[in-house]
Amino acid sequence: MTQDLSITALVLQASLVVQLVMAGLMITSLVSWTVIFGKLFGLRRVRSSNDAFERDFWSGRSLTDLNQAVLHKPVTAPMERIFASGMREFLKLRERQMDAGAQLDGARRAMRASFQRELDVVESNLSFLASVGSVSPYVGLFGTVWGIMHAFVGLSNLQQVTLATVAPGIAEALVATAIGLFAAIPAVVAYNRFARDIDRIAIQFETFIEEFSNILQRNAGQVTAATTVMGSGTR
Repeated sequence: MTQDLSITALVLQASLVVQLVMAGLMITSLVSWTVIFGKLFGLRRVRSSNDAFERDFWSGRSLTDLNQAVLHKPVTAPMERIFASGMREFLKLRERQMDAGAQLDGARRAMRASFQRELDVVESNLSFLASVGSVSPYVGLFGTVWGIMHAFVGLSNLQQVTLATVAPGIAEALVATAIGLFAAIPAVVAYNRFARDIDRIAIQFETFIEEFSNILQRNAGQVTAATTVMGSGTR
């Protein structure tokens, strides 16, 4: 008699432990694909919003006008939030008449803190993909080992063992490994792709912080020089 060796039949005929392993891996794979698509569209939005704000930043508008525009509209770009935090701290320290070095250091610290928060948001769920990519093959291998062990225990009661009697049990067990690889491979590929994209975004953030810090340094120097001139004139 010919046996049904389709994937559906092999899954239904597998032992309970192997079926639980397969079900867990399939759920993990679905969650992984959800994270992959969410991260793909999320990083695309981050890049497009950062590029739009960077074009606006270098369009020649004054920092005051740009800051007012940021304060009076919903902030969507992470780079925009970094700018707002640095500008807010810079203006606060300038109102307190701090020296130029203190103004620049305060603004830089505020931007660095905002940079870390934005990077944490961008990197969210990335560790999940790494875990799926590294653990899923071993979970599938556990299901395969358990299934083969269960198949050989069942074959021990037979007087005559042929390839036809061994093949279904081994095939059922190997399906678990296949599902484990099906869950792991997309997660590993997506993790490597997203890690590279996030590194580029982080470099873009750091470059913007340095360039904006240079602009603030010039502004702080101008304010300090003007204050010195005014003070000497009054004396």
